[in-house]
Amino acid sequence: MTQNAFLALHNIRKEFGAFTALQDINLDIRKGEFVCFLGPSGCGKTTLLRIIAGLDVQTAGEVHQNGKNISRLPPALRDYGIVFQSYALFPNLSVADNVAYGLVNRKTPKAEVLKRVTELVKLVGLPGSEGKYPSQLSGGQQQRIALARALATSPGLLLLDEPLSALDALERVRLRQEIRALQQTLGVTTIMVTHDQEEALSIADRIVVMNHGVIEQVGTPMEIYREPASPFVADFVGKVNALPARVTAGELCFGSLCLPCSGADRDVKIYLRPEDVLARPIAEGDAHVFDATLEKIEFLGSFCHVHVSSPALGGHKLTVYLSLNFLSEQSLQVGSTLKLKLLPERIKVF
Repeated sequence: MTQNAFLALHNIRKEFGAFTALQDINLDIRKGEFVCFLGPSGCGKTTLLRIIAGLDVQTAGEVHQNGKNISRLPPALRDYGIVFQSYALFPNLSVADNVAYGLVNRKTPKAEVLKRVTELVKLVGLPGSEGKYPSQLSGGQQQRIALARALATSPGLLLLDEPLSALDALERVRLRQEIRALQQTLGVTTIMVTHDQEEALSIADRIVVMNHGVIEQVGTPMEIYREPASPFVADFVGKVNALPARVTAGELCFGSLCLPCSGADRDVKIYLRPEDVLARPIAEGDAHVFDATLEKIEFLGSFCHVHVSSPALGGHKLTVYLSLNFLSEQSLQVGSTLKLKLLPERIKVF
């Protein structure tokens, strides 16, 4: 455990019979940090969250929180609040009683409970809803109340298990912004499980990318996106073009394009983000420029995913991002040709 770690996971392993769900997980989380566990379904992220909460017991390894070994503590003795994907509100209790549930269990004085409930319901943007029942609230409103309930006891750790996945797209964006603002206001250490890369990139201080029960990479959103540590991370986080290539005689070659590259001769794959293939500015004499033909245009509003082909790519195709304004200005359509420029420093080689 590093000196400034609020939560430390040491060699966490979880087995379900012959299946290993988690193997050798080591992670330190700082106080006040917002961390996202990101990965596909079945990668182990929810299992890891449940181990932190004490809802599952690890096969091996230790969990430390605020300097204390909590590895074998039952959930009731751990210092956290949790929000589930399904809201998990008590349907027979009012909003006020749902939010107050943990406080009442701790035998908090009634006046203090009332004050805290009023404060939290206002904090999550639903003042005056204390007398309503969950069935009278929208999905987003129910999740806000679930968040208020999780925060009622002022926990040191807030755990969010895919809290936005049951909501529609607009509500997800609104609520994720509200969750981040609330977390920053309160300064509570937060871990959120998600399979949505956009969610993780937009709100996390750091992202833990998981796959097949192991951590692939830990870093800031920019580090994860710009400097992926493995082909899986490059492919899973954001959109990427993956092309076969070969390093030979100090050059990286794919199609008829060659770029400087160190290392032994070998077959590789290159990973290139769509935004790193430029349509402008391109000056006369610029290197790494090639002619391309537009094969398909996916309209996405202010910008488009444009699929291009080129003899220079050796029969392979690229997806690039072009703005709607640029397409209109240049009168580009399927079948049109244009010049594109690669940014060698943005190419990742694995």
